Amino acid sequence: MTPDPAPPGVLHADAVGLLEAWPAPDPGQDVLRGEFLAHLAAHADGMWRECVPGHITASTAVLSDDGARVLLTLHRKLRMWLQLGGHCEPGDVTLAAAALREATEESGVPGLRLDPVPVALDRHRVPCHPGGSWHLDVQFAARAPAGAEPAISDESDDLRWFPVDALPESADAALRRLVARATPRTEV
Repeated sequence: MTPDPAPPGVLHADAVGLLEAWPAPDPGQDVLRGEFLAHLAAHADGMWRECVPGHITASTAVLSDDGARVLLTLHRKLRMWLQLGGHCEPGDVTLAAAALREATEESGVPGLRLDPVPVALDRHRVPCHPGGSWHLDVQFAARAPAGAEPAISDESDDLRWFPVDALPESADAALRRLVARATPRTEV
């Protein structure tokens, strides 16, 4: 069952407020924060996949209950190990809720505990539209409950726990940065 759409502009306003208040961890992240805010100021539809220049997405580094492992998905289309996440949907009222929804859907793990303060931002090119588009990814961290057993969704070919200090060789620099930033944020 699809949730009822949120009132127009609610998610957009949440994203603007979240990014304005976010304490960027370094100057490079602060530059990205400014770019994301400028994008939202210029595009009323900047939260949605249909926004061709680019759109806000939400992803999550899901860590095991002890923080020693991260759950990654082998993305079906991109053929890369990635954190869980994706596009915002009309039922999402906050960006943190969108990140949690995506992480829960893609992991099959109920009861994830999401830190509602983002850990990082990442801007990357994707083939969402002919000629490409940009994902302006707001990245969160979450802890899985003890004994969590993931279940592969139709969006991935595989789903696996990896030690946070032994990511797959194919992991790109953005994923490595996210895991490094997420690990201390989810300490028990």
